[in-house]
Amino acid sequence: MKLEDIYHFFEHQPTRFINSEVAVCYVLHSLLQKDCYGAELIQRLGEQHPVLAVSETVLHQAIRFLEREGWIVRYPQSLDGCGRPRQMFRLLPEACTKAQELAQLWEQFVTYQ
Repeated sequence: MKLEDIYHFFEHQPTRFINSEVAVCYVLHSLLQKDCYGAELIQRLGEQHPVLAVSETVLHQAIRFLEREGWIVRYPQSLDGCGRPRQMFRLLPEACTKAQELAQLWEQFVTYQ
């Protein structure tokens, strides 16, 4: 190992994929701010935390879990005649308190990455 290797590692960190537990916290954190669609969640994660990523499979597992638990709902959003409607996700008001708790776990996770 050389000193340059250490600098190189921190300048070019490898992408780390989050698991479904962390993805649930991330989705809730995002939906507390605004309604989102799946691809937007993936894109925002990459923009806000470049070393983190979530696979579509893991994201959909997290979304399905939250839907089964009754924390979020999906609804179609028209795109002004441009193809099929987007599937948007919304946090239900009755889930806000628990969502805020899990969103704090997300904030702790990204703080210590």
